[in-house]
Formats: sequence, structure tokens, C-alpha cells
Amino acid sequence: MKLILASASPRRAEILRNAGIRFEICSTDVDESRLDNESPSDYVRRLALAKAVSAAEKNPNLGADVLIIGADTVVVVDDDAILGKPESSDDAKRMLRSISGRVHQVHTGLALLQNSGMQQRVVEEITRVHFAHLTDQEIEDYLATGEPFDKAGAYAIQGLGGRYVSRIEGCYFNVMGLPLARWWTLLREFGLGNSAENQSDTK
Repeated sequence: MKLILASASPRRAEILRNAGIRFEICSTDVDESRLDNESPSDYVRRLALAKAVSAAEKNPNLGADVLIIGADTVVVVDDDAILGKPESSDDAKRMLRSISGRVHQVHTGLALLQNSGMQQRVVEEITRVHFAHLTDQEIEDYLATGEPFDKAGAYAIQGLGGRYVSRIEGCYFNVMGLPLARWWTLLREFGLGNSAENQSDTK
């Protein structure tokens, strides 16, 4: 079984690689604009599927022995306010202030496609994250590291931003961008768990 990750995210690649999974990367170019009145759940599911479909379209001759993985992750505050990747320093400050001292949710849409999309499954994973209160100086110091600027919600739980996370409810890897246990469960539902396991990197 050949696995294709429809994402250029180094965090998602790191999760799969550390789990001993061999895969190829196919980056995609998908319009990530949110539709009017679209819920966070519908948004991440739609984008995850769109990324997987885009990868399938780039590889039209894929056979049944290929599985494509698409994923999209956002931070959500106040029920439906989506925080994606900050567009500027001011945008990152706004995001960090909005999650400071509060609980927010991380939503990841996860899509699996096989047989060029004839078989597909799209799910969502949600993790609740308790974030410490940040002073203005702490925000400035964190921004100066450069870490927030390519991360949904303007922080990285696996990096320096992890020191501000006091507790999570749910999957840690989901906050990084790929809910590993949920993905493995879906793989087994496709009947592919053993195939992926046989491809595990034993180095």
C-alpha cells in the first residue's frame, strides 16, 4: 500500500514519520476561503477533502493500492471564530490575545481517498486546549521567535508555544495537525492497517 500525504505541512509529515509510516508528499493549491455561514466543522472537512481530491487529480493514474490523506486544521474561539495562520504580526497578536487565558478548540478535518476517490471517508477531530494568560511582553517575546507565523492560531504546541498550554482534552497530535490515532482507526476501517504496518520504517 502506497500512502500520499496531500499536504506540505512539516508537522503532519513529522507525525507520520515518527510513527514509522512511509509516505510520499503531494502538495496542493486549494482556495481556503471560508464560505458564508460555514461552520468550523464543515470548513475543515471541506478543505481536507478538497486537498485529497486535488492530489488525486494530480495523479490520475493511481490504482487501488494507493491511499491519499488530506487534512486541514484551524483554531476556533467563541464557538465559530476561526483562527488560521496569521497574515501579519498584528494578526498574530490579535490571535494570541484572543486565546490568552481561555479554552479554545482545535478542529482538524481528515479525508482518506482510495481508488481515485471512488472510496472516501471524511471525519473531524476536536481537541480542547487550555491556554495560559499571556502578558503583552510575553506576546511580543513569542512573536520575536518567529514561531507563530505559519501556525494556525499563532502558536505551536510542539514548540515554544507548548509552555503556554496548561492542559488539553483530546488528541495531542490533533493540535499539531494530524490526529494520529483517529487516522489509524480509519485506515483499519479501510482494511489497510496491516498494509501500512508492513511499510513501517524500522530504522
